[in-house]
Amino acid sequence: MKFPKQKIIKALLILALVFAVLFFGFYFFRNSLLKQAIAKVTHKMNVEYNSTFSVKSASFEGLSGIKLTNVVLVPKNADTLFNIEKIETSISLSNLLVGDVQVGTLKVNNGYIQLVKKGKIRNFDAFLKRDKSDSDTNEKRKYATFAYRIISKLLNLVPTDMRLENLNFRIDDNGKKTSIAVNKLVLNNKQLETDLHVQSKNFDQRWNIKGFADPRNKKADIRFFNLDTGAIKVPYLDERYNLKASFDSIRLNVANIEKDGSELHIDGYTSISNLKINHPKIASKDVVIKNARFDYRFLLGDDFISIDSTSSMQLNKIKVRPYVSYNTESDTVYTLKVDIPKMKAQDFIVSLPDGLFTHFQGMEATGNFNYKLDFKFNKNKPNTLVFDSKLNKENLRITKYGEADLNKLNGEFVYRAIIQNVMQRPILVGNANPNYTPLDQISPYLRKSVLTTEDPSFFSHRGFINEAFKQSILKNIRTKKFSRGASTISMQLIKNVFLTREKTLSRKLEEILLVYILENNRIASKERMLEVYFNIIEWGPNVYGIGEASHFYFQKAPSALNVDECLFLATIIPKPRKFMYQFNDEGNLRDYAVKNQKFLRNLMFRRGLLVPEDTIGLLPVYISGNARSLIKIKAPDSTAVKNDSLSLSEEFDL
Repeated sequence: MKFPKQKIIKALLILALVFAVLFFGFYFFRNSLLKQAIAKVTHKMNVEYNSTFSVKSASFEGLSGIKLTNVVLVPKNADTLFNIEKIETSISLSNLLVGDVQVGTLKVNNGYIQLVKKGKIRNFDAFLKRDKSDSDTNEKRKYATFAYRIISKLLNLVPTDMRLENLNFRIDDNGKKTSIAVNKLVLNNKQLETDLHVQSKNFDQRWNIKGFADPRNKKADIRFFNLDTGAIKVPYLDERYNLKASFDSIRLNVANIEKDGSELHIDGYTSISNLKINHPKIASKDVVIKNARFDYRFLLGDDFISIDSTSSMQLNKIKVRPYVSYNTESDTVYTLKVDIPKMKAQDFIVSLPDGLFTHFQGMEATGNFNYKLDFKFNKNKPNTLVFDSKLNKENLRITKYGEADLNKLNGEFVYRAIIQNVMQRPILVGNANPNYTPLDQISPYLRKSVLTTEDPSFFSHRGFINEAFKQSILKNIRTKKFSRGASTISMQLIKNVFLTREKTLSRKLEEILLVYILENNRIASKERMLEVYFNIIEWGPNVYGIGEASHFYFQKAPSALNVDECLFLATIIPKPRKFMYQFNDEGNLRDYAVKNQKFLRNLMFRRGLLVPEDTIGLLPVYISGNARSLIKIKAPDSTAVKNDSLSLSEEFDL
């Protein structure tokens, strides 16, 4: 069927006329429509966010430009959230007709945006509440779709041409103040350049951000520099979290954001140079990472979020391939895989961050190694936890030790404990010390008791117990804090002899690596390690080594200790300075302490470490040495003494 040419032309003319009427109608009434839109926003801010929104004047400039003056948002009973003197912007009308708001140009002059917290009141709390459209918890959120929608909306609000001048960003967290003054920020022809002035209580700096930014094509390549001398210091974190951080430069590259079916791909990389971090929970010194780079590929699907295994991380010369996944398809499952490909051991040592591994400085090694870690945790089935750590060596050998010379365990040395940063008296570990006790002169009951409580598989493991690590991880996940460790005697020995008792990430990482080197290079025999352990650990207030401990508690040589005395000594190792609280005011063990010893004794019976004959004729544990002066014993009257004597006599006769 053919339409006459005249009818087609007529239809097009009518259509053009309709569009012309709509256009001119919009053009002549657009200021009225703009005022209605502002009134709608004002009403929404008042009703839904309990805030006052005001604009002194609003008008169109040209075909699609909008000019606003004195734009202010003030939450009720809180500080002003923002106050901007002048905003000029343009919006794509064609996109607006299909419901897609895209900001074309933006000019902002003179104003401030501030986040203020006074006591527990924050001026932005009302805007943190969950949107009603996201409140339906019955419908499972599709991560890729949700993330792509949010990213697209945010990038559409970033103008293709932008100029900000004299705009201040402020943070006031109960007196902890930071401000970033944007003297100039220009995005023109996809090129970004800024001039920022950053001020906090502790420093004053000028920053520069340069690079490429294309919000419509979802790409960017941006660098941060310091215009002044020295490194860029990160504000606010030092006052708020006692975390000091600085760096020479950061580069952020976003190469691709693409949704393919039900999967969202985000690709790019970020790099940083001379990152310096200082926090008392990380290390006692500044931690310095000279060069680090992360080539990332984030994958999001309907029911998972992950860092893909094609991603890679580089820390100086150390290359790592990570895989991280959060999956909710059937159960909530967390997965972590770490793969360090084959590399030279010496490259690994010299790449360790300064300040984080101080005891490894100066260490030298030959050979190669590779490492794999496999971790999986099912929130609904915690007992199926997977923790598998494997290190494969190839002619790996330590040729020179650093600050921690593990060979000293085989000879005579002086040990000094450090408690609460105070160095204790020196203890000579060697035969010249009259209290030093060789392993064969220590009661076998004590060796069995301590191994049972501290490390049953000491003579068979290589420093670590995988099952103990699993149970430790499970306990820490359940309690949502580091409430349980997985310490072996090897780890305790390294911690005591070579490290401090500070609870830092640095100390724990050094402990793990030193234990591995000690155990897997057979630097000291298991017997020698156990002998040193017995002669240096703290057994009470200012009591070090089993030689001192056996006389302090029982006025005996270590070889003469009986089963129950050994059980008692084994139970106080975790908290030796609080041993006295196990006794009542009559100088006898409290019921809970007796039960603990009974449990430990029965456990040793079941494991074949004790036989019934070992406990024949034993009396309750009696402290006869200087330790008795630390137990709060009430002074009995003569009648009480007589009655106690009769009671004890009758019980003994029975």
